[in-house]
Amino acid sequence: MTVQWGRCTNIKNCRDAKQRQPIPIPVGTAFVCPECGGALQQEGADVPSEAFAGASPAAPGATPATAPAARVKKPSAALVVAVAALIVAVAVPLVFLVTGFGGVSTWGKRGAAAPAPNSAQNIILRLAGSNTIGDALVPALAEDFFRSQGATDVRILPGASPQEKIVQGVLPGDGFPSTITIAAHGSATAFTALADKSCDIGMASRRIKPDEEAKLSSLGDMTSAGNEHILGLDGIAVIVNASNPLAELSKDQIKRIFTGDIAEWSKVGTGHGAIEIYARDDKSGTFDSFKSIVLTGAPLVASARRFEDSNALSDAVSGDPNGIGFIGLPFIHNAKAIAVSEKGAGALKPTRLTVATEDYSLSRRLYLYTPATARNKFMRMFVEFALSKQGQDVVAANGFVAQNVELASAAVAEQAPDAYKQLTRNAERLSLDFRFQAGKAEQDNKALADLDRVVSMIADRGSAGNGILLFGFADSTGAPEVNQALSLNRARLIANQLIQRGIKPAVVRGFGSELPVASNDTDEGREKNRRVEIWMRRTTIAAAASAEAEQSHE
Repeated sequence: MTVQWGRCTNIKNCRDAKQRQPIPIPVGTAFVCPECGGALQQEGADVPSEAFAGASPAAPGATPATAPAARVKKPSAALVVAVAALIVAVAVPLVFLVTGFGGVSTWGKRGAAAPAPNSAQNIILRLAGSNTIGDALVPALAEDFFRSQGATDVRILPGASPQEKIVQGVLPGDGFPSTITIAAHGSATAFTALADKSCDIGMASRRIKPDEEAKLSSLGDMTSAGNEHILGLDGIAVIVNASNPLAELSKDQIKRIFTGDIAEWSKVGTGHGAIEIYARDDKSGTFDSFKSIVLTGAPLVASARRFEDSNALSDAVSGDPNGIGFIGLPFIHNAKAIAVSEKGAGALKPTRLTVATEDYSLSRRLYLYTPATARNKFMRMFVEFALSKQGQDVVAANGFVAQNVELASAAVAEQAPDAYKQLTRNAERLSLDFRFQAGKAEQDNKALADLDRVVSMIADRGSAGNGILLFGFADSTGAPEVNQALSLNRARLIANQLIQRGIKPAVVRGFGSELPVASNDTDEGREKNRRVEIWMRRTTIAAAASAEAEQSHE
């Protein structure tokens, strides 16, 4: 491997710049200071890595062997140690990123086994997949994970491309950095990387497909709670330019726009001019979700401009008065998100509450996928950290919707049943709904984890949970009396689960197929409508707050 030398000029804020030492950077990676991230000033010619330990950069146009002695500054012993650590921690992961995720090992032989984590290269964990998750969220999680393990000198370094990052830190007892590599080239690559063992954890912004699940059957049941982990929630926001007066669209109108059936803004009652379409690329989980939820089998208009990077798409729509696109919640930036309506359900904007409860029709889950048998100890440790309260705080800090349970005042629809209105009049809604596996009476993977989160929230508030209200709902398939019974049985199932955890709900009711949050004409819509809402009486909330205040005065 060849390195190039540079100096950091950020003397006020950078330790390396203050020491005025030359810094080796592997060729092929960003030419920036590893300490402060600032651009480096080029010094000398490129040098093979095996030669750098005994020499410093040569003058321009000279080789290390022929460089004039007067122009060469011998590096200190400390620098030699630092350079060696840098080469191990930065260069080797970069070589891996460039080759390993493409199905070629670091030895250049296609199909050869990828280097094992925790090897001499000190790559302790490898993640691959969704750009939505891997752009900023997972690097931030990796940073905090390192710190939770007591690591020092934790930093994020650039990879071989904008979609690749390296997070490193020195774990207790180690004298050199450990590395977590992140390659965020789209959700589809999560499953190919798991299959060829070039990653330990797959990141996906949509659920695994049946054909992908079949190819990974040797790793276990990829839809089970042991393999499929819900990292957080996101809403696919439909965005327009901030100057566009458009306030809402139906899901059918959005489909017709993105398939080219509606090509002029005047057709949706706002302004004039041709509609310019912006979309994510085919590898994107965001596009997969949009295709499944909105396009439903129809092709995206051929004239759409495609983007691998979410930020670039958002910026493009922000700069085009005639533009429209779709993006994850954290990437709205300077664009405007519009409300989305669906047949049988009112228009909702993507907010923290509407996405957390998954009532927003374009809400989606973010996933981490792992083999049933851990490939190394850090895999399970990282997933447990990501799903913990501390990890979920990182999810929220990065613009996604975390799964930490919160209380929120929720508007009740005018068409709601009178009994529902009466029961919720003096109550607040918890920021989740319990949902169920397709065709089964069992909770899905998220609901299983959410039960424990609800119990923890109630315990933290010092409440016995005697003000909990559970309301079950069903889709419209079948006779009304059957749907009524199904909805009540779902509410009772959640009630029994809470009772086992020491909480007895005050009210358990079923409302059949009333109050749909999505269309009953699609599988996705029916799945959203099969749910149990959870509310808490304000008197219980107030009593818990009063008890907490009394304890603080004691």
